[in-house]
Amino acid sequence: MSARVLTTGLAGSGQGLRPNSQKLFPTKDSIGWAKKTASNGSKTHCMKTWNPINNKKYETLSYLPPLSDDSIAKEIDYMISKGWIPCLEFDEVGHVHRSNSQMPGYYDGRYWTLWKLPMFGCSDPSRVLSEINECKKTYPNAYIRCLAFDNIHQGQCMSFIIQKPQQ
Repeated sequence: MSARVLTTGLAGSGQGLRPNSQKLFPTKDSIGWAKKTASNGSKTHCMKTWNPINNKKYETLSYLPPLSDDSIAKEIDYMISKGWIPCLEFDEVGHVHRSNSQMPGYYDGRYWTLWKLPMFGCSDPSRVLSEINECKKTYPNAYIRCLAFDNIHQGQCMSFIIQKPQQ
């Protein structure tokens, strides 16, 4: 093998990449740039979604106010449209904690108790809602969450809290 000498131009020799800032970044005066930027002007309304004081963090949708039955049905309909399998779980504590062992990597509450079996072949959100209501009646002081499993990729795709017990 023979070694080759690099004969390309070096920086400052007039060769190589030249930054063209007009092509890379649009000017702020252009109309397209103004349409893509966000504004926090007078027409923007913000909603306080989560109180961080003495409040545990749960799944993504737990930062929102409690979901209505209609909102839960829409989430479940989305799961079913993706071909995912709805599943319900419940737990009294509702978060990962250590109470039986202080070993590194050991946590209690990592897995919640399964409510019945996953709803394989479910194509109607009202069936899932009836199971949710039955679980709420049976365990009124428990956290209840709905999960979506993808049987093709063998993993959990979605999870959200349905009920938090009153403190």
